[in-house]
Amino acid sequence: MEKIRTILIACFLASFIGATPVVAQQNLEQTAAYYFDHGEYAQAAQLYEGLYKRTTNKYYYQRLLATYLELGEYRDAVKLVERRRKNNSKDLYLYVDEGSVYLHQKDEKKAQKCFNKAIDAITADLQPVPDLAMAFINAGQLNFAARTYLTAREKTKNRTLYFNELIAVYQQMCDYGAMTSEYFDLLDNQPRMLNSVQVSMQKALQEAPDNKLADGVRNALVSRVREHPDNKTYLEMMIWFALQQKDFRFALEQAEAVDARFPDKGGQEVLRVAKIAQNNDALDVASDGYRILLAKGKDNPHYFESRIGELEVEFARINKNYHIEESALQQLAQKYINAFDELGKNERTLTLMRNYANLMGYHSSNIQAAADILDDILEMPRLKPQIRNEVKLELGDLLLFAGEVWDASLLYMQVEKENKNDVLGAMAKYKNAKLSYYNHDFEWANSQLKVLRSSTSKLVANDAMELSLLISDNMEDDSTYGMLEIFADADLLLYRNMLDSAWENYTNIEIHNLSHPLLDEVLMRKAQIRMKQARYTEADSLLQKVVDFYPYDITADDALIMMGELNEEKLNNTAKAIDCYEKLLLDYPNSLYTDRARKRYNALKTK
Repeated sequence: MEKIRTILIACFLASFIGATPVVAQQNLEQTAAYYFDHGEYAQAAQLYEGLYKRTTNKYYYQRLLATYLELGEYRDAVKLVERRRKNNSKDLYLYVDEGSVYLHQKDEKKAQKCFNKAIDAITADLQPVPDLAMAFINAGQLNFAARTYLTAREKTKNRTLYFNELIAVYQQMCDYGAMTSEYFDLLDNQPRMLNSVQVSMQKALQEAPDNKLADGVRNALVSRVREHPDNKTYLEMMIWFALQQKDFRFALEQAEAVDARFPDKGGQEVLRVAKIAQNNDALDVASDGYRILLAKGKDNPHYFESRIGELEVEFARINKNYHIEESALQQLAQKYINAFDELGKNERTLTLMRNYANLMGYHSSNIQAAADILDDILEMPRLKPQIRNEVKLELGDLLLFAGEVWDASLLYMQVEKENKNDVLGAMAKYKNAKLSYYNHDFEWANSQLKVLRSSTSKLVANDAMELSLLISDNMEDDSTYGMLEIFADADLLLYRNMLDSAWENYTNIEIHNLSHPLLDEVLMRKAQIRMKQARYTEADSLLQKVVDFYPYDITADDALIMMGELNEEKLNNTAKAIDCYEKLLLDYPNSLYTDRARKRYNALKTK
């Protein structure tokens, strides 16, 4: 080894002969770096000493200091720092370097003395402050780094100086109390910085390893709101924080407080929270928010939006349920009629009209009433083309539900033709392919589905792939589709809500084919029927069979998400719901339902 090192040095020295000074210095630097990187610090120190004498730049100084520390040459290290400080008195980080030498010697007292000297040397001249703070951070002295920034503030009398830097240091220190105070102190001085503070705090909350920061923020906010009940900025921060934590009820309470203390807001915060809660399926909170605004009367500027929002929430509740009582449907239908009498049927009430058509057609089986209101929409003169085509698809679905297959197909083809290169056209093509599947034209349906599998719409592509695999995987050995025909008939009956007839068809497949590849799909469909019939325990049992007997089929993750939500919402079995969500996340990480399962899992675990 020693012989190799001698040869290596000789080669490097030979390369210096005849070289220009710049090239020679570069070669020496490379050699020194080689020794340093390979732990041969004595040789590195010799070369860096020579380089530093020639050019006293910061890099050579830092490398030489590092080699002295590695070698335990602490006296030489201190002398090096002291000599450099004589010629660079403004470089306050050099006090940190000296203190670090004493820390290597386990001399805490001398190290602290050096660090304090650095702090005491800070003036209104901020030039050395960033390097000094970074030196403290690199030395692991986060408390002194914070003191550096705070002292710079004192010297300049600028209380908002180094805000982001202090936040980062406090976050590293896990000093969430100081971190939160920093946020709010900035807002006290500059309320216009609210958005910037929220962005910074959101990032910190996302990066926090546990709930300590969130708890600290909540406690600090509650304290400041109590101390300053008329400070609108703190109240807005409280609402923002509650929304970040998905605590929609608390957010609504704070929004109501803002609107009570600041009447000029006109209920704006309550409306905002209600809409966000609605979009996050916190339907009870959303409903309460809209009712608060409706109670203010028709003169309230948000009355119209609240009237629509309240009905949207009630429709969402109906749509989430597998089984709805007839009395509930009738009550909601009457509310829609009252709303149309008050608000009219126009562009502003389009969502209500479309929801009402859905309610009448699929839940109340009043096909004519549903079709009439969709026709009313299509006759609006200034209707946007996008909306017109969406409503045509909805009308096509309704006609298919009523058994008018040919009329449904015509509408799908119209929409596809008018929207060849966008998502709506792909959706129309998929619906027509599915209609062909219902009609037993499996090969044509599959050819269309294979095209759609590369659709830019992820939803269409996944649906197309699922139906395509269903067809491809279930062709009989003799190239016929006997069982698939029965299954397709049952699927159409299920879509048309003819549950008993659909159940009979699915059962026929089970009876005659104990090992057919359709059996996992049959169990899934039968579970859907039982849910529609409010026979939830039977549905749960059917889904469990899918998970137990067909864990590697494409229906397994569908069964898990359905079973989790069924146990959470209808069977009140939180433990099993958590197990379903957890199994989906662990065993099927690429499932389309992972985000949904994670949200439900986290929500249940934190209750």
